[in-house]
Amino acid sequence: MAEFRLPANSRIRKGRHFSAPAGASNTRQFAIYRYDPDSAENPSIDTYEVDLDSCGPMVLDALIKIKNEIDPTLTFRRSCREGICGSCAMNIDGGNTLACTRAIDASPGEVRIYPLPHMPVVKDLVPDLTNFYAQYAAIKPWLQTTTPAPDKHERLQSKEDQELIDEPAACILCACCSTSCPSYWWNSDKYLGPAALLAAYRWLVDSRDEARDERLDALDDSFKLYRCHTIMNCTQTCPKHLNPARAIAETKKMLAKRRI
Repeated sequence: MAEFRLPANSRIRKGRHFSAPAGASNTRQFAIYRYDPDSAENPSIDTYEVDLDSCGPMVLDALIKIKNEIDPTLTFRRSCREGICGSCAMNIDGGNTLACTRAIDASPGEVRIYPLPHMPVVKDLVPDLTNFYAQYAAIKPWLQTTTPAPDKHERLQSKEDQELIDEPAACILCACCSTSCPSYWWNSDKYLGPAALLAAYRWLVDSRDEARDERLDALDDSFKLYRCHTIMNCTQTCPKHLNPARAIAETKKMLAKRRI
């Protein structure tokens, strides 16, 4: 299990246990991290026995059932339930993933659910993503041009050029990759992390963008980019099956070629 950033001098304590309804025969136990900053108590692990015969197949279905029918104080983010928005990213059984695409049956026994690791926790399963989003904004994730736009059509590119941005543009900013990266754990104040660097690469390879040199200059830093040590956790954990590690390596190659 990955280490989590907790309040100073705190330890996770054993919390409450909620049994399944009488007569339920197909149950699964969910061990869920709980933390309420207003309570002045240490974080705890509450366990919930859920009747799977009246629950959907995904971990998010179980969380919604717990909140609606067992414990309304449970707090988590969710939105689309389709693996598109990235809102329900959390650490399930030791790996970062989306609760809406993680099947309950993928866990052989008790399902252990924590917030994304090494992030300040707002409450329960909700991490504070303020720094994460600020880093994304820092790479200027929009088209930058100096030439006037065409009068009668959009800026065009070939199919081959468009395919270069297909994968990096599919990132949903769930933060699973960055919060699985040890380099990001220890240097998140300086290292941009896999998600922001993947987004930066998406614009570096866009044939319509005219700010490649400026973008590379902004990344040419011992921490922002080169703190990546190719551990590959980011690629392994990405729920969209993207490859941030490759994008980071390609960005390093771009910078190396400029120096030749």
